[in-house]
Formats: sequence, structure tokens, C-alpha cells
Amino acid sequence: MINKKIAQAITSAISRLEDSMKALMEKDEPGVVGCVWEAAAEIEYALFLFFLTQQEEAERFSWKLDLPSKQSEVGPTLVSAQDLLIEAKSCIDIGELEKAHKKTWTARGYLLEVWKRLTAR
Repeated sequence: MINKKIAQAITSAISRLEDSMKALMEKDEPGVVGCVWEAAAEIEYALFLFFLTQQEEAERFSWKLDLPSKQSEVGPTLVSAQDLLIEAKSCIDIGELEKAHKKTWTARGYLLEVWKRLTAR
């Protein structure tokens, strides 16, 4: 049941990122900001649910975010985050929750970087 909720949150985040990329192409900055915010909220919810399912293992997670230098622009970073979430959903579908958790956490880091760029203007 909880895995289904995680998958739904990730699917919703993927959809919001698709919307954000459309808004970016249309040069609709408020639309981009809104969609990124909604995607980030869905990712945070998914990460909370992951935490609930893996509480005993949570202490050993020490993932670092190494944002590639090519990720200096909003568009490519959004695409990378979306790709990670698609991979995370596939991992959930085959029962690899730890991999899905890591990919979701990494996508969150990418969105935080996008958020910093969007709100620094």
C-alpha cells in the first residue's frame, strides 16, 4: 500500500516536471516556478514515505549530491531530475526500494538547485 503511494507521488512529480519544461519553453517563469514547487512537494512526500518504510536503514544513507557541471541551466537539470524519477518508479515496480529512494533523493537535490536559480533572480 505504501509503495503504491510512493509511486503515485513520484508519478505526479514526473508530470509536474513535464509541465515545468513546457512552461520553460513558453518562457512562462511563474509557471515554471509553480510546477517546480509542486514537483518538489511530491518528492518530499515520497521521501517521507520512504523514511517510514526504511526507518531502521535510514541511518546508513549518506548520499552526496554531485551535480554535474553541465547542470548549470534549468532545462537540463529538470530533465535530469525527471529521468531520475522515471528510474525510481521503475525501481519501485520491481521492488528495489533502496535504489528508488536514492534516485528520488538525488532528484530532490536537483530540484533544490533549480529552485535556487529560479528564486535568485
